Amino acid sequence: MLDRSLNAAVSGRRMPRLDAAPAGWARSSGFIPYPEAEAVMEAHASAIADGAAGELVWLLEHPPLYTAGVSAKPADLLDPRRFPVFRSGRGGQFTYHGPGQRVAYVMLDLDRAHGTVPARDLRAYVEGLEEWAIRTLDRFNIRGERRSGRVGIWVADRAAGTEAKIAAIGVRVTRWVTWHGLAINLEPDLGHFEGIVPCGIREYGVTSLHALGIAVTMAELDAALAASWAEVFGSALTRG
Repeated sequence: MLDRSLNAAVSGRRMPRLDAAPAGWARSSGFIPYPEAEAVMEAHASAIADGAAGELVWLLEHPPLYTAGVSAKPADLLDPRRFPVFRSGRGGQFTYHGPGQRVAYVMLDLDRAHGTVPARDLRAYVEGLEEWAIRTLDRFNIRGERRSGRVGIWVADRAAGTEAKIAAIGVRVTRWVTWHGLAINLEPDLGHFEGIVPCGIREYGVTSLHALGIAVTMAELDAALAASWAEVFGSALTRG
């Protein structure tokens, strides 16, 4: 039921109220246009700040597109005609979203603590998103790692001396309510990243679970995300 109501809400730019739950869980089928998703997030984050809506983790996929964060450099958009390009108020630089990539938009009230994340600690919140991704990947025997100065999660091939990014993070906070969030590459077309310099990093590439030989489904990835959530943020997700 929640999936249907959420998809209906996207077109109307409103979210269902989930006040009874410490954290709501919503998953949309199909591909959600980026401008619509951003408008829904902004409206829902504002409602959380006003006390009119509950916190929400929203799982979805986008059609192929590029987004430019507040630190994006024009030179890092290598092929502006390849896919639509959207300016975003999130942190970070250019990134790609598309089919086969699980996007998790997280709307939490940072005026209060969430598990290992203290209240009003943005750095700890970003580290929490990273830890959430690391613990999720660990359930598939993938060792995700942090890198100093590079937000996101990386997979190292030590024998070859290379590494690649498997999860990207970009956040925005309005009145201490978060929006935007995390993207994990399940099985996107990795060639689609070639139109940008992902996150402004030229030295390393991108990878996915399937490229690493882990042929899990999107539903299995979602289940791992849900199972790992409480380990970091301290409350189980409720499902509609």
